Amino acid sequence: MPTSGDDSSLVVDRLCDHAREQSTTVTCFYFNLAARKEQSATNTLGSMLKQMVSGMERIPEEISRAFQEQKKAIGGRMLPLVDIVKMLQGITSSQRTFMCIDALGECEGVQRVRLLDSLKQILEKSPGTRILVTGRSHIQGEVEKRLAGRVISLLLGPTRGDILIYIRVRLGEDETPDAMDESLEADILEKIPENISETCVEAMMLRITPHLIG
Repeated sequence: MPTSGDDSSLVVDRLCDHAREQSTTVTCFYFNLAARKEQSATNTLGSMLKQMVSGMERIPEEISRAFQEQKKAIGGRMLPLVDIVKMLQGITSSQRTFMCIDALGECEGVQRVRLLDSLKQILEKSPGTRILVTGRSHIQGEVEKRLAGRVISLLLGPTRGDILIYIRVRLGEDETPDAMDESLEADILEKIPENISETCVEAMMLRITPHLIG
């Protein structure tokens, strides 16, 4: 399972805690800029499908058969996106599901469109599904367009206090503590928060877009 950023990890951990108490499936995917070309809509939903299937006591026959058929192909092949969507519709329509997608803005434009359109298809068949998407604010319009009527957005940004806490933690992890004195530390804690540009703040913002019904 791809690892996500700290903020999203906290959300996923919280959902997993609740999932243990209820019949809920939690699956997640993290877009990594360094692996952008390999992270397509098909790979994303295929990974989430495998996570769901791995947690099942009994794998549906049609899903097991489809995976076995793909393995027989030379080198093994990924299931087509349309088939993955149908399988996810079937699974999520019968159980409460949370699908978490982190750093969506790092997904290539064409693949992001395919992914959002596929998520829309899943939601149309799965009223018990909730989707949490994080990303920079520039993708808000695209998400709202593709998931029209199904979006609630929340913009989050760091406060001065958040920045100070982060800096103190990183200073505490310094591998050369002897190079730091009280004067330098005080200077860092004073100047860095004041000099953070609007661009840097925006880069740390999260756009949270869950699907909520009723």
